[in-house]
Amino acid sequence: MAAGGVRPRRGRDLKGRCLTFADREEIAVLRAQGKSLREIAAVIGRSTSTVSRELSWNTPQGSPYRLTTAHVLAYRRASRPKPAKLHVNLRLRAKVEEDLRKRYSPEQIAGRLTREFPDQEEMRVSPETIYQSLYVQSRGALTQELTRYLRTGRGLRHPSRKTGQRKNRIPDMINISQRPADADDRAIPGHWEGDLIIGKGNQTAIGTLVERSTNYTMLVHLPDGYTAEKMRDALTAKIKTLPAALRGTLTWDQGVEMREWKQTAIDADIKIFFCDPHSPWQRGINENTNGLLRQYFPKGSDFSIHSEQDLDRVAAELNDRPRKRLAFEKPIEAIEKLLLQ
Repeated sequence: MAAGGVRPRRGRDLKGRCLTFADREEIAVLRAQGKSLREIAAVIGRSTSTVSRELSWNTPQGSPYRLTTAHVLAYRRASRPKPAKLHVNLRLRAKVEEDLRKRYSPEQIAGRLTREFPDQEEMRVSPETIYQSLYVQSRGALTQELTRYLRTGRGLRHPSRKTGQRKNRIPDMINISQRPADADDRAIPGHWEGDLIIGKGNQTAIGTLVERSTNYTMLVHLPDGYTAEKMRDALTAKIKTLPAALRGTLTWDQGVEMREWKQTAIDADIKIFFCDPHSPWQRGINENTNGLLRQYFPKGSDFSIHSEQDLDRVAAELNDRPRKRLAFEKPIEAIEKLLLQ
């Protein structure tokens, strides 16, 4: 549909800050009585500047202010299509299109613009303006083809929907309640959250690791399945690529793939803890990252076709995205600071 699932804004539906028919009726009567702008504003409960603009904009030249004429002029002005910012500013549009193709979200794009162009007000755009330009094609700025780079990949806007998570208990696990207090503070690096994203028919999977303070992501290659033994070996090898200072704790879901967690903890020299059942918010950063990864690895696809180099490339692209909780710094920028300390 032309509006892309977004309800168009029309002049007759404007409420709140806009003058009503009754307001204009009061203005017409009081103006005819010779009342001042301040007096009119006090009667209708509006600012003096609002009354001044109303009289200036909606009084035909050479004619007195009339109720019906003013209301028609106001409606036409509110309904008139206005050029979208991304339609007029070609430089800004090119930058937004470039970042969308990098799979930045509209919020990340808007936030990053303030960092990259701190002194250029013309290089500012709100996330909603980007969404409107994508989904309301009548605005004539961004092509709808770019919606495939969004996290949802949808051509129309829909309410979000959350699905349940598979939960399985494992022997002798250490609960998240016993995790060191400094792991709860995202200001301290070296604490990770992990999980699997599952492929077609539950036959293939990719392990995901996210560092809590920087959102830095690593992907674990599992080409031959995700049994406990294969998970142990692959996860251990990936964690051992980290410097010792960044191997504090790992918090995982209660999945049977982690049955060999004790050996992983010993071999990789990291403390491992497990979330409560049905509590994905206890690994909130990892949950969000897994959602982002579905842009690259859609549900129902076969993950075995991806090489370890493919996973490293996706992780690198994800780590190059600006993040709101990092004041739109990139994870790769944040973790490089830690490694240089």
